[in-house]
Amino acid sequence: MSYVQGFIVAVPKANKQAYLDSARAVAPIFQEYGALRMVETWSETIADGKVTDFKRAVLATEDEAIAFSWIEWPDKQTSDAAEAKMQTDPRMKDMMDMPFDAKRMVWGGFDPIFDTQS
Repeated sequence: MSYVQGFIVAVPKANKQAYLDSARAVAPIFQEYGALRMVETWSETIADGKVTDFKRAVLATEDEAIAFSWIEWPDKQTSDAAEAKMQTDPRMKDMMDMPFDAKRMVWGGFDPIFDTQS
């Protein structure tokens, strides 16, 4: 069964191209380490919740958009191994200048329990 890492970030709207460029630059590295799929999305419709919502989860301001992304791995072991390799991969140092505030990123790892592709 696959393993999915999901991410929610607030990205300054002015940094949309830089965000896309960053994702395109790191995708081949993730694939080299075993990622099956990487998806980046840019907010189109974000509803204001009564208790919480995507914007509040990352403390987004009016000049920021929400990016929601995920990386699909064959399994958690492959994901964990990739994370360990990235810690020492010199190419990843170039990726540390992120076009968003990583301190406000929400992320997690998930085991799919239902998948229409399976």
